[in-house]
Amino acid sequence: MTKFKGCSSRSILAIAICSCLSLGAAAVSAEEVTIIQPGAPGEPIRELTAEEAIQVAVTSYSPDDVRFMQDMIPHHHQALQMAELVSERTNTPEIVDLAGRINASQKDEIQFMQDWLRERGKNVPNPEHHHHMQMDHKMAGMATPEQMEALAESESIAFDRLFLELMIAHHEGAVTMVEELQEQPGSAYDPVLFEFISDVTNDQTAEVERMGKLLAGLSDDPRATLAAGYHDAGAAILNLNHEGLLPKPAGFFDPDNIAGLPPEMPSEDENEGEQKVATGQSEDEDPEKEWERSPFMDFANTDIAFSGDVMVAGSYHGFNIYRLQDNDLPQQLSSVVCPGGQGDVSVVGDLLIMSVEQTRARLDCGLQGVSEDVSPERFRGLRIFDISDLKRPIQVGAVQTCRGSHTHSVVSGPDEGGKIIVYNSGTAPIRDAEEMPACVDDTPGDNRTALFRIDVIEIPVAEPSKARIVDSPAVFADTESGVVAGLWRGGDHGDDTQETNRTDHCHDITVYPERKIAAGACSGNGILFDISDPLKPQRIDAVKDAGFAYWHSATFNNDGTKVIFTDEWGGGGRPRCRAHDPLDWGGNAIYDIVDGKLEFRSHYKLPAPQSEQENCVAHNGSIVPVPGRDIFVQAWYQGGLSLMDFTDSANPVEIGYFDRGPIDEEHMVLGGYWSVYWYNGKLYGTEIARGIDVFSLQPSQYLTANEVGAAGVADMGDLFNPQQQFPVRWPAKPVVAKAYLDQLSRRDAIPETMAAELYQALESSDSLLEQQIKDKKVAGKLIMLASLARLSNEDEQVEEKTRVFTESLKEIARDLR
Repeated sequence: MTKFKGCSSRSILAIAICSCLSLGAAAVSAEEVTIIQPGAPGEPIRELTAEEAIQVAVTSYSPDDVRFMQDMIPHHHQALQMAELVSERTNTPEIVDLAGRINASQKDEIQFMQDWLRERGKNVPNPEHHHHMQMDHKMAGMATPEQMEALAESESIAFDRLFLELMIAHHEGAVTMVEELQEQPGSAYDPVLFEFISDVTNDQTAEVERMGKLLAGLSDDPRATLAAGYHDAGAAILNLNHEGLLPKPAGFFDPDNIAGLPPEMPSEDENEGEQKVATGQSEDEDPEKEWERSPFMDFANTDIAFSGDVMVAGSYHGFNIYRLQDNDLPQQLSSVVCPGGQGDVSVVGDLLIMSVEQTRARLDCGLQGVSEDVSPERFRGLRIFDISDLKRPIQVGAVQTCRGSHTHSVVSGPDEGGKIIVYNSGTAPIRDAEEMPACVDDTPGDNRTALFRIDVIEIPVAEPSKARIVDSPAVFADTESGVVAGLWRGGDHGDDTQETNRTDHCHDITVYPERKIAAGACSGNGILFDISDPLKPQRIDAVKDAGFAYWHSATFNNDGTKVIFTDEWGGGGRPRCRAHDPLDWGGNAIYDIVDGKLEFRSHYKLPAPQSEQENCVAHNGSIVPVPGRDIFVQAWYQGGLSLMDFTDSANPVEIGYFDRGPIDEEHMVLGGYWSVYWYNGKLYGTEIARGIDVFSLQPSQYLTANEVGAAGVADMGDLFNPQQQFPVRWPAKPVVAKAYLDQLSRRDAIPETMAAELYQALESSDSLLEQQIKDKKVAGKLIMLASLARLSNEDEQVEEKTRVFTESLKEIARDLR
């Protein structure tokens, strides 16, 4: 082996090291190299000292850390300014105590931040100068000068409410500032700073929850303070009658945990406790943590469909079939276990169609699930059941899809060829091509991707096993360039706006076949489609909303001239109806359809504040068929159900509700109404955790007895499927005519004396028709009054209502002759 002078010759590695050391020694003795810093193109270079060159390498703090502390000082100071206003404007003990806590904590934290900056030789801003803020005040939760002035001018309850609203936004702004700091590379590396911002997040988040409860307590709405419980929750009801609750049937709940409560955290054993004592750690330093895992939604109730006197209630675990009763709660006929979620259902004749999306779902409806990444046993798509025998449904078809089936819409059929057309909306990740070769992932530039599409599925009624996807049109494509991602690309809309999901799927598509239109709630956009050719839906308009996080569902009014879109902010599993949540986030957007375009009119959100323990956001609902008016009943998860009048689409108002308290006092447990629908005189609500509630309308200051009665006789065609609407029609009955007359009288569109004569004639007509007695005299009076009622009116709505009213009078007269 060759020997190298001055170096060990035991290995090549040693040779390399030795050589490097020799070279290093030579380098030290050489003249020092000049350190330079190039400028921008065209600018001269700078020479740096060694000290200047390593400034960027200082890792104890970053420029973002400094900016955060400089911004947070005036942010904290504004909280002190708001707290100083308390003593002279309110004596509410909770508000006074809150102001005391803010004074103590914010002053100490301002002093800490000032000292931190001074120790590092950084500028310490004057906390009274808000212009030091380098972020947008609104985004940071800072109150505007106008809001501060309004707070100073208010007192008593008005002061309490505004103080809490502003202070909640202020505290949430501080948490946002921390989150944005932590997103910056190299930030909060300093352990002292990291501990400080952790305390800011924990303390202010806890304070927000306390303030939220105080703010809800200021509401005079009985829904704001309902007691918690699964079987014994407090309840509030307005203008409805609760007919009863159908509990979940056996086999569709966990008997050991029917409410779905999270398990208790494992307790520490003695050894762990001794270790804490040995290390000097206090038992109180590690407060009890919330169990972050939640029970699998095996048994959650989902959507419902109706056909004739049959109701089918979907579930993540399968579905249940009921027979409707005239004067009693529905009676259960069968339970079908076929897990896989989401379990949305539709009925067409003797066929039941069900959406399946979870990766655990099996083709054979097995309970064991599927654990492999790729498996021929997995099923994600549309299941088809034959329910001709309601007690023993059988699976007769299955259509596999690339993104499963979150929801579906029955568009048409059976046609003359005996085929049903269904639009399928999948929201899950794309399947592995090994499992389904037709599925192309999201590789950039590959327009074959399964994203940005809906599936058009054809089901032959005679042979449902041959159901198949006939097309997957890219309905979001740019009409000029053809780029498939042609609509909202995701992200916020600017300062103080919502983070809106990317438009690469529809959550719901509600079809109105008779009008040849459909409304798609498509993640990042609301869309209006032309479905003249059901196989080739065409996008005719698309809108966005800076307050929407996730466009979830859509419902037309009966005329097909308006659309209600809903925003499922938080995905349905978060509390989004708290007293301090924005009223234009997580609610409804109402649009008029004008010349084929969607024109925004208003937002509507559940007006009653809900607690931190209640998942609440806008969800599924339907039209309530009151002639001459647009009424919508809607599920809000644990916010209960709400009746909304949107006849004036620019000014929607709540006219009825039902709500229970949270399932649990401490934990946020998924529950509440998934869907609430009107069907043949009753309201049916699927309660995720409890069962199915049944309600009826009650006359009130908002709905007359005649309007309630007219809704009860409306002809819905004996079929109701989610995401499929048909026009509701009303028979020529006196109660319907009286409902129109009530509305015209309410608007002073008919003279009182004439209205009195009309009511009397209609009462007589009702009695005669009930006894099946003909009376030409009463019929003649109705014709005469109908001619007199056609008074000219400049209000187009009144004119149309009058026309429909007089037509109904003429039809009743014909029945009497």
